[in-house]
Amino acid sequence: MKEKEEKKAKNCKNGKPESENKTKICFDNNLYLKLQSENINKRIKKFHNKLYLEFGGKIFDDLHAARVLPGFDPNIKIKLLQKMKDKAEIIFCISANDIEKNKIRADLGLSYDNEVLRLVDNMRALGLYVSAFVITLYKGQPSATKFGKKLEQRGERVFFHKYIKGYPNDVETIVSEVGYGKNPFVETTRPLVVVTAPGPSSGKLATCLCQLYHEHNRGVKAGYAKFETFPVWNLPLKHPVNIAYEAATADLYDVNQVDPYHFNAYGKLAINYNRDIAAYPVLANILKKITGKEVYKSPTEMGVNMVASAIIDDKLAQESAKKEILRRYYRAECDYKRGQCTYETLERNKNLVEEADAKKALAKVIDTAKRTSKASGYPCEALELPNGKIVTGKTKKIVSASAAVVLNALRTLAGLGDDFDVITDDILFPIVEYRTKILKSNSSVLTLDDVLVALSICTSKNEKARKAMAEIDKLRGCDAHCTYILPNAEEQTLKKLGINITCEPVFLSTKLFEG
Repeated sequence: MKEKEEKKAKNCKNGKPESENKTKICFDNNLYLKLQSENINKRIKKFHNKLYLEFGGKIFDDLHAARVLPGFDPNIKIKLLQKMKDKAEIIFCISANDIEKNKIRADLGLSYDNEVLRLVDNMRALGLYVSAFVITLYKGQPSATKFGKKLEQRGERVFFHKYIKGYPNDVETIVSEVGYGKNPFVETTRPLVVVTAPGPSSGKLATCLCQLYHEHNRGVKAGYAKFETFPVWNLPLKHPVNIAYEAATADLYDVNQVDPYHFNAYGKLAINYNRDIAAYPVLANILKKITGKEVYKSPTEMGVNMVASAIIDDKLAQESAKKEILRRYYRAECDYKRGQCTYETLERNKNLVEEADAKKALAKVIDTAKRTSKASGYPCEALELPNGKIVTGKTKKIVSASAAVVLNALRTLAGLGDDFDVITDDILFPIVEYRTKILKSNSSVLTLDDVLVALSICTSKNEKARKAMAEIDKLRGCDAHCTYILPNAEEQTLKKLGINITCEPVFLSTKLFEG
């Protein structure tokens, strides 16, 4: 008994039990890498050593998957490509319409064209071969033309694919010299060609099929497959992980369904989403016309997805997915208040919360934020630490609620209690002066960025600040709730710290311009 106690004490960190320092996980990344790469290699061999693999979802920073499946490496797809890099090359697609509309990737706040550049730089830094860019749905849009020229001037291969009249139903026209034949062929040299994009509806599928048309005309019996993480084909239809996918794509009106083609062909239930199922007959006809034979018997069969086989704790996966469904609802509430989403999207998210029974998934942190705000009279943010303890922060004269709650969380994790000497006045007040006198800011309230900079400066001479800053990685994966809509910059900082933030759909002030 004494030995057990000594071992337990030895494993403590900062006076906390070992169990409090561990994050629960439900996903085995190594198993997933093994199974996924094996199945992709099988598909390459099936198609005579030339496969066009449509990569759906986020290729880097798949934060949705990481939230829904704790332990899931958000960069697992990149690690998969690194594992296969000697046989893989990458084509990036981006819709000319998305460039023209300046479409934004919400979780990172980057426009799609800038996101493409970021992704390519990151991939090349990891030794991956990005061979070309395809600008799809091109109709001469000025912004898309400018983006293409910018890439060409940097020595990149850029191809413009125009919209094909009658796509996708007029198969005779599509699979002809006046259809796919009119779009330029992207010369590729490796067995695996990954076709990816910064977001959905970017023309990945059309690019893959166009390439297949040209390959087969050249006598190369290339094939097509699809790699999407969600929905998970071999989890139940109403599994929270699959419902979380519907919540993430509520603005696209994606609905998960049992794949009738798969059931008819194999007598097995498989889950897919409405757009894939609806498009399958036409897609199957296009593939048959290109290849001269039936390639797949169902849309599910086109996919390569081993996610379910790597889930090691289904209960935790369900709990985490319910939290994500509720987060998506709060996001829709705030976006609707900002005028950034439709009422139909908001209602869809609300219905999915009911369907998944996810109303209480984040009750602890949400209730604490609301209760603390009501009792104090100040806007409040609450954050749940890895050990389940809740800390709070309020917006007052000096710091914002986000800055206060993160600072309180770091102090608590470092075992400093309510010690307020983590950031000294000689560092803090010059920042306030800089904001008000030099930047002429209307607010003297320090943001989360301001406070983290101040804390970083203090670490050079302040042992308490060093201890607090050393705990910052433990905030990753923590849930937080704010009683007002956060400014975009502050929300992005919380996301960079890995904090899962939700907000009440209430503006902090009545000002229309928040500059």
